Amino acid sequence: MRPFKHPSPGDFVLERVLYALSDPVRLEIVRHLAQVAEASCGELDGGRPKSSMSHHFRVLRDSGLVCTYGVGTTHMNSLRREDMESRFPGLLDAILDNAAAQP
Repeated sequence: MRPFKHPSPGDFVLERVLYALSDPVRLEIVRHLAQVAEASCGELDGGRPKSSMSHHFRVLRDSGLVCTYGVGTTHMNSLRREDMESRFPGLLDAILDNAAAQP
């Protein structure tokens, strides 16, 4: 399994982060990861096709929101909360608070 590429916090771009969070599926993934330390792709796919989920995880990784790494044959994901907070203080909390308030 090849390692995934993740941008350093200094390379995070606000527009990419906002784009990543603009999709309901990706926002749902981020909301779930905000509640747990890590989760497998299978735990986060919601029964959606693997091909579309691969795209969503790539967008989340490229934006800097999510770190994906292999454990055996499983891909594990975690939220890069501290890195995001260091680059855009308060942004992730504001978005997650607003998303939690939505019906």
